[in-house]
Amino acid sequence: MTAPEAAGPLCFCRDCSADLDMAIQSLGVRRCSACGSPRLVRHRALANLTIAHIDCDAFYATVEKRDNPEIADKPVIIGGGKRGVVSAACYIARTYGVRSAMPMYKALEACPHATVIGSDMAKYVRVGREVRQAMQALTPLVEPLSIDEAFLDLSGTERVHGMIPAKVLAQLARNIERDIGISVSVGLSCNKFLAKIASDLDKPRGFAALDQEDAREMLASRPVGFIFGVGPATQERLVQRGFRIIADLQKADEIEMIRQFPSEGRRLWRLARGIDDRRVEPDRGAKTISSETTFETDIRDFAALERILWRLCEKTSSRLKSSELAGSTVTLKLKTADFRQRTRSQSIAAPTQLAAKIFSICREMLAKEIDGTAFRLMGAGVSALREGSIADDTDMLDRRAAHAERAVDSLRKKFGSAAVIRGIAYEGPEKTQE
Repeated sequence: MTAPEAAGPLCFCRDCSADLDMAIQSLGVRRCSACGSPRLVRHRALANLTIAHIDCDAFYATVEKRDNPEIADKPVIIGGGKRGVVSAACYIARTYGVRSAMPMYKALEACPHATVIGSDMAKYVRVGREVRQAMQALTPLVEPLSIDEAFLDLSGTERVHGMIPAKVLAQLARNIERDIGISVSVGLSCNKFLAKIASDLDKPRGFAALDQEDAREMLASRPVGFIFGVGPATQERLVQRGFRIIADLQKADEIEMIRQFPSEGRRLWRLARGIDDRRVEPDRGAKTISSETTFETDIRDFAALERILWRLCEKTSSRLKSSELAGSTVTLKLKTADFRQRTRSQSIAAPTQLAAKIFSICREMLAKEIDGTAFRLMGAGVSALREGSIADDTDMLDRRAAHAERAVDSLRKKFGSAAVIRGIAYEGPEKTQE
């Protein structure tokens, strides 16, 4: 059930935080009477909503535009390589039909005048950490979903901040634009499912509030695949049983849903009505840190693959160090010329963030896959992540290797990435798409 409405503003200005009379707004006034801004937030339950989803707008592309104002008004695609895929696209590029995960050649067919920039994950991680720190200054209940989005629970923070959560979030969005130079969209609701939906309603630089009372009507016409966790296979099973849109789920009996779908029937029945009891879990973080590349031409030669693998392991290591994380499971990913994927993993006794150790393990796994098969993609990743402070400290050899590698990192930071290059890392035939 929706919480009873509490005393508090039902409408306020996102730019100056002034409270406005919602009755006046209903008469057609569309600007703040204090500052003239049209960016107003209004909802009958505004004072009660405490769960937020914050999503950085076109994150990678926005960071690049921040750092290069000359491309601010141009379509920008993050990616690279004729056979690579789009990592991200700014909103201008999206108007031409460019989307994440689209093959680069198709993206450039749709928008040939786009500025294409290779991804710089180390930079994006740094900016993402700044945004995360701004969120954590508001509440300890921050659940990261990825580098550029998170759930927040601001329950009980009104006394601390001296204002309702909605105003706190509007202020956060302004501060991120001012201090970090990127924009975010905010979805505010009574639970995680609806907050995530709300954050997509008003992009970019958006702010939308949604409660359970709104949800039933809003969700009714959406396909069942709109519900999180419903992939193509589940959607097909639902359609076969007569559940094509969410309204069909809303009409269903809960017991009957559980009978037809024992493992997920109750969850689907509840989400169709906007009911979500999941808590914001602050200890959730990245599950895997990895790098991968799609080759310009298929490769079957071990020496060529080995050279590329070293670079990928260095990039993965750099991301681990930037994120202050280490992991104890190393994974090699390969995709064959006919698009078949091979994934091989190995666990190690103690967590690592060292490029040399990651490479050593991946190299052994790669050697076992060399059987004449041509590969079009390769990746190296680390999972089972923990704090980086405990990495590579199990014995003297580990400590010496860590000391040497971090000395190289320091030189590169001071003099550039080309200051120290391992022999295996010289020119290869690939172009990296991260």
